[in-house]
Amino acid sequence: MRFVPRFTDGQPFPEPLGKIVCVGRNYADHARELDNPVPSEPLLFIKPATAAVPLEQPVDAPFERGEVHYETELALLIGEELSRVTNDEAERGIVGIGLALDLTLRDVQSRLKEKGHPWEIAKAFDGACPISSFLPLSQVPNWSGISFSLEVDGESRQHGEGADMLFPVATLVAEMSRHFTLQPGDVVLTGTPAGVGPLERGVTLHFTLTGGLEVTTRVVD
Repeated sequence: MRFVPRFTDGQPFPEPLGKIVCVGRNYADHARELDNPVPSEPLLFIKPATAAVPLEQPVDAPFERGEVHYETELALLIGEELSRVTNDEAERGIVGIGLALDLTLRDVQSRLKEKGHPWEIAKAFDGACPISSFLPLSQVPNWSGISFSLEVDGESRQHGEGADMLFPVATLVAEMSRHFTLQPGDVVLTGTPAGVGPLERGVTLHFTLTGGLEVTTRVVD
């Protein structure tokens, strides 16, 4: 069944989710914690629609394939077609803001990177992108004032600020639109702050986002 983005009032977006366009290393502290260079331009990759599942449901991770790392990210719902747009046009094309997990098979990714191979299978597997419902932009003060967080079993693990992004929201979406036409129902992930780590079976995850979004879920045993 296709994933349909929904707003926090329960209303579905009129289009099913298309692709999920992601950026790697959009927070300098996260790049450094994984011993990666801080990029001078966005490092982009795509997850298919089949990777999406509701964040509110229990997270069923493929632990049999090695360490699965959590990466909490701001998620943007695209409301109109965007192709080679300006920053202002990119900002106007966003209709909702939520949270997502960019789940990563870290052992698999490391092996593929060592060989110089693409690492899509470490990022784009079924269930690799739990996504929350979306706040309308009227509930969000401004991009630089946005903050989000993840607690695992009550312990703070990640905290991100919009102001700390290497490539701000409008710049990032405009750059993505130079390479991939963004369509209504597409979702953009904006990178993860420091604090990523392995998921553990049975833990409780609690997410918060400026504007009043809170989600509590758990990892399947």
